[in-house]
Amino acid sequence: QLQAFGGGLVQAWGFLRLSCAASGRTFSSRGMGWFRQAPGKEREFVAVSNWSGGTTYYADSVKGRFTISRDNARNTVYLQLNSLKPEDTAVYYCAASKDSGSYYSPSQYDYWGQGTQVTVSS
Repeated sequence: QLQAFGGGLVQAWGFLRLSCAASGRTFSSRGMGWFRQAPGKEREFVAVSNWSGGTTYYADSVKGRFTISRDNARNTVYLQLNSLKPEDTAVYYCAASKDSGSYYSPSQYDYWGQGTQVTVSS
């Protein structure tokens, strides 16, 4: 029901735009988040938007470089990744939270996309 795409291989300081499209149901009333997981590491919070897009939060490691946005009419959430660094390499997942709020913990999300690989070369 959630499909993330837009990942790829990019050089350091490059950019990508990830998209997360919902199908089968609408998530316009839910908070939407992005998480990432690098090999051998736990899944970590990247960014979240409340249901309207009016409130967003970011991990300190991506603040100022990544931007989350959403288009509820298209049932799609985006993550713009700028000034990418090799340490941003991971599988990126989108997720829908249990309600309209914004949460840092993966346990507060009950729908997950399949992930899209982002690889940043130095």
